[in-house]
Amino acid sequence: MIDFGFDKLALIGAVALIVIGPEKLPKVARTVGHMFGKAQRYVADVKAEVNRSIELDELKKVKTQFEDAARGVEQSVQQEMNTAHSEIGDFESDWGGATAGLDGPKSDPAAALSEAMLPQYKHPKKNWRLKRAAMPQWYKHQHGVRTRAQSGAARVARFRPPGARTAR
Repeated sequence: MIDFGFDKLALIGAVALIVIGPEKLPKVARTVGHMFGKAQRYVADVKAEVNRSIELDELKKVKTQFEDAARGVEQSVQQEMNTAHSEIGDFESDWGGATAGLDGPKSDPAAALSEAMLPQYKHPKKNWRLKRAAMPQWYKHQHGVRTRAQSGAARVARFRPPGARTAR
């Protein structure tokens, strides 16, 4: 790279003062400074874009590696689930064969007992008024939550400027 020392910069300044003249030198120096700044910003933008593209490529590689690992885990879990289901099916068929003559009819007392003991579905009572009342008054006041019911006409009359009130 070009190495400018103090002596070289002084020589360039003296030559510029002689060639350009003292009247136009500040304007030319300002223009050169602006152009130099634009060049530096352009180089910085190009460097940032190159870094972003490199990081994007690295992230894509990591993403594909992660997806491959996830597929491998999914396949191993699926294989284990299939073996477990086959073992459960074998156990149930063996158990059904061993207990086929013990119960007599096909009724299952354990299933009937478990159905009787299960609680019935009850819809949750969502009372939004109760939830809003659970907030402290200072919080409601701070966040603009209305605490009293007011009609539209009363609300308009409340916020009407004092000089705009007319009597009927």
